[in-house]
Amino acid sequence: MTMLYGSMVTGLLLAGCSAPMPKGLGVHHGRLQPCPSSPNCVCSQDRDKTHAIAPFAYTGSRQAAMSRLARAITSMYGAKIVQQTPDYLHAEYTTRWMRFVDDVEFYAPADAKLIQVRSASRVGYSDFGVNRKRVEAIRRRFDATVKGG
Repeated sequence: MTMLYGSMVTGLLLAGCSAPMPKGLGVHHGRLQPCPSSPNCVCSQDRDKTHAIAPFAYTGSRQAAMSRLARAITSMYGAKIVQQTPDYLHAEYTTRWMRFVDDVEFYAPADAKLIQVRSASRVGYSDFGVNRKRVEAIRRRFDATVKGG
């Protein structure tokens, strides 16, 4: 009986960790959605210290940069590209243990050699810096492909 109860509680906890895709994702008037007040989000178009992060810089064509970005993302554990257009990419990252899902978005406007980025947890308040670390890991992989790494 105790084992059955423990399994049920574990199942409920794991089922509660996934949440539906948030509304409002994507590019609106040239901008990604701003971060909420909680510290579980980073965005290169936000200016406050808690949420701000640098956009990705690139040389060459936007098409080549977005292809490199897609390769960098899919080389990481738990990543799945959900949507990709010439100027936008949305990926989901699922954590190993609790199966939390984070949404990571990239926007490459035609008039700049920058890729704007937003990474946010779907649930919870704090992410212990996971979204910031993930964006920097993607940046390292993205930059390494230019340097032949």
